Amino acid sequence: MLQARRLGKELLVGIHSDEAILENKGPTVMTLKERVSAVDACRWSTLSVPYAPYVTSLPWISHYGCQYVVHGDDISSDSSGEDCYRYVKAAGRFLVVKRTPGISTTDLVGRMLLCTKGHFIKSLIGTLEGHEGFGTTEERRTAGQDMKQRIRDYATDETGLKPGAGVWSWGGSKSAMEDHTTEEAGSHSKMVDGKNPRSGQRIIYVDGGFDLFSSGHIEFLRQVLNVEEALCRKHGWYESDATKRRIAEAGEDYGPAFIIAGVHDDEVINHWKGVNYPIMNIFERGLCVLQCRYINSVIFSAPFTPTKMYLTHLPYGTPDAVYHGPTSFMPLTYDPYTAPREMGIFHEVDQHEFQNVNAGEIVQRIMRSRALYEERQRAKGEKAVGEEAVRRREMLEREAKVLEGKALAARS
Repeated sequence: MLQARRLGKELLVGIHSDEAILENKGPTVMTLKERVSAVDACRWSTLSVPYAPYVTSLPWISHYGCQYVVHGDDISSDSSGEDCYRYVKAAGRFLVVKRTPGISTTDLVGRMLLCTKGHFIKSLIGTLEGHEGFGTTEERRTAGQDMKQRIRDYATDETGLKPGAGVWSWGGSKSAMEDHTTEEAGSHSKMVDGKNPRSGQRIIYVDGGFDLFSSGHIEFLRQVLNVEEALCRKHGWYESDATKRRIAEAGEDYGPAFIIAGVHDDEVINHWKGVNYPIMNIFERGLCVLQCRYINSVIFSAPFTPTKMYLTHLPYGTPDAVYHGPTSFMPLTYDPYTAPREMGIFHEVDQHEFQNVNAGEIVQRIMRSRALYEERQRAKGEKAVGEEAVRRREMLEREAKVLEGKALAARS
């Protein structure tokens, strides 16, 4: 989507129905409504178009005023084995971009069913510098440079060409990262220089694992922005004079909230959740958060507990508010948000329709439909996952549920 947006001024994203995907490709992990939510949240998309036909026709794209159709360099065929883009290709209105490197749905399903941890990153900075990872010294260095470039690319604005989100990395002790036993300011290192908060904007902090970034995370972030916009509307942010003043001073208008997202390390999440969570490593999860239009800055390796010392030493100053969602995926033995509560800046968003869509729910969907997913993998030439591996995943999930119950009992 980033590559496609860079080719034009607007990007319309067609989204197939669940039924069309099942007929032509296989079962979906996310429902149509959840997938529309993800597209709407991508900062490079201009408009989502649900129920797009699986085979793209010229009348369809012309109806929406699209000059070209953009797709990756992988082959896409319908249930009859024919090219889904044969009509637009024949008309010379098809553009190809390189397939995004990294993980695919098949890779993620494999991690879930095989319970592997080989995707974990011990130190993101060490990996980016080529000190950690796989391969020779030169291969690690090249991989690190490629990862840095992807972070810079994902930190662009809605055009995909100009600076957008600022990116930082936090460094602190292991105990400060994992729990509440150690309170320290740590240190923030700038990774990508982005847009800074504007005059009058409220600084907002959120944090999380954001594993398998999906509609649950997206709706939480959208509600945070909605709450802040409603609050500032009451104080005249959107009045004509205020808008004119911002445009005169900054050359453009902007929103009332500057939202910072802290993303936890792999080992921190695994410490609390177990099994082989997170399914996506911190680099992959950070990119997912960076592409979200509701976010203005990302802090990699943020501590699990936002203490007062940490919050008061954020790169943009002490936040005006810290938000958390209505549910927790982690089996915690304490309240990580004690400090922001005591500071009088803690808020919770209301319940919403996607609040139960998290990494655990997505894994369970895969487990319930594993036979269909294995068939899809076989059709792609992938090795199917054995029953023993599936039983192991189920056993580990049950053990995690027991630990979660004990943790909840201890808190109560």
